[in-house]
Order: sequence, then structure tokens, then C-alpha cells
Amino acid sequence: MSKACEVLNISVSTLYRRRIEKVNKPKKRKPGTGKFRALSQQEKDKILEVLHKPENIDKAPNQIYTELLDHGTYLCSVRTMYRILSENNEVKERRKLKNRRQYQKPELLATKPNMVWSWDITKLKSEKKWNYYYLYVILDIFSRYVVAWMLEKRENGALGKLLIEQACEWQNINSNELIIHSDRGAPMKSKTVDQLLSDLEIHKSFSRPRVSNDNPFSEAQFKTLKYCPKFPGSFRTIQEARDFCREFFAYYNYEHYHSGLNFFTPQSVHYGLADTIIQRRKQVVSDAFVKQPQRFVRGVTKIANVPNAVWINPPDNITHY
Repeated sequence: MSKACEVLNISVSTLYRRRIEKVNKPKKRKPGTGKFRALSQQEKDKILEVLHKPENIDKAPNQIYTELLDHGTYLCSVRTMYRILSENNEVKERRKLKNRRQYQKPELLATKPNMVWSWDITKLKSEKKWNYYYLYVILDIFSRYVVAWMLEKRENGALGKLLIEQACEWQNINSNELIIHSDRGAPMKSKTVDQLLSDLEIHKSFSRPRVSNDNPFSEAQFKTLKYCPKFPGSFRTIQEARDFCREFFAYYNYEHYHSGLNFFTPQSVHYGLADTIIQRRKQVVSDAFVKQPQRFVRGVTKIANVPNAVWINPPDNITHY
């Protein structure tokens, strides 16, 4: 084929394209032929009357068509029967299909600490096959501060209830001032957790099913944990896993310069220490500028502030925050 195309001075792709166009080219219909084949309204009414007969009401058009042929009658094709039924809104799904619930997209805004918490559970591998440890983490989305965590051998609502209760006590949470966001896992939807949130007057929020980015802060925090250089991959004992988590969360809260916070630590944002740090950073840069101004081509370097608002799924009309 390639040699033949080379002799004819055309490309192989052009040949194949012309072949496909020739095969798929619609046949031209003779002018005026369609109106002679079309059924009249009287014929359509007659076919619909046959389809509505009591003996045919629960049969498919294929069955009615075949039965009519066996009795020596031809009215129209099966496709035409379906077309007539469709014109009269009589073609629909007969099966009992599950109605998919429409879930509202969560749109949560935090402008200060302890307004919105996100909590989730992740698995940590044990060195024993098919054995895992379950890490519960509650995170403040504004400051990224881990307000509470717990590592256990099982996953259930009672443990989640205990952790939330302790976190609220440690942070002095008052009624109607906190939203807790999570996915739709069994512990998050359990009656024990639901009853606790109701008693503490805490609003609950859930991700949409099969939407991974509705709980981004917890997922990002888990990735930071599992991709840190000291993460071993698996643990011999639960005590070893707890020791690692204790060291990691101390580093994460008090030493980790978070890129989402313009490189402040979660602890400094959560407890209102960022303003002092900003002033100190500005003073250091200002002193450096005074000593060697020629190195600052664009003037004194600006020090970024803490983001003043954090969203989970910002509305479409929000362009910056």
C-alpha cells in the first residue's frame, strides 16, 4: 500500500480517509419519496388502537409484530411502532431504577480558627499481613492546626465521638460556633457522633459521594504525613506507630512552615502569633535593606500576611480570597 501511494504521489492517510468518506457517505434519497412512505394519521391511529388492546397492553412491540404476522396481518415495522408510541409519550423505563439523590456541594468559609474543622481517618500499615492501624485526625482548616489525633486498632463511631469531645474541651468550643466537615464514612455518619454533635450544638457538613476534593485539607495533611522522609511505610507495633505520630504532629504544628499559610506554622496562626512574626520578619528585611540597598533591585521585599479566608469549594462568584 505504501509503495502504491508513493507511485501515485499521495499519502497513505489521504487514501484511508477517502475510503472512509466513501463508505460513510449518506445515500441520496430521491426527492419526494419520503412523503409517499409516511403513514397517514388514520393509519397511525389504527396502529395505536391495536397496541392499546387489552391483550397487547403489556407486550413489547416485537411480540405484537410477530403475533400479527402469525395471524396474517402486517401493519408496520417494529421501529415504526416504537416511533408512534414515542410520539404519544408511551415509551418509558419499566424497571424500578434507583433514584440518585442530588447532594448539595458543601461551601464552607473560615475566617478565623475554630470556625471549621475537618476530620478523617486513614490507615497505617502494620508489618503483619492484612493488619492496619487507624489514625483519626481533626484539623482546623483556617490554621491547618491539628487540634486532636488518635491512633487505634479499629475504626468506629465511639472512638470518633471520644476524639471530638476531647478536642472541643481542649479548644473551649462554645455552642453554635463550629462546623465539623468530613466524608461519609461509617464512623462519621454513626449515631454516636451525630448525637454528640447535636448535644454540643455543632453543625455538621459532609462531602458528596465519590467526590474526592470535597475534603481537601484532611487529604493533603495525610499526604504530608505519608510522604515525609521519616515515614517508615509500616510499623511493627501500635506503640511504634503512636511514637511516630506523636513526633510528626509536634513537628507539623510547631515547626512546619506551611505553604498554604504563606509559610507560617499552624500553631502561630491558630493562636494569633502571626502578627508578631510578621513584624519581626519585616524588621529583618528592613535592616538588610539599610545595610546593602543595592541588592534589593525592586525595593524592600514584601512580607506576606496570613490568608484572611479559607474556603472549601468557594462559590463561582468568588475570584480571590
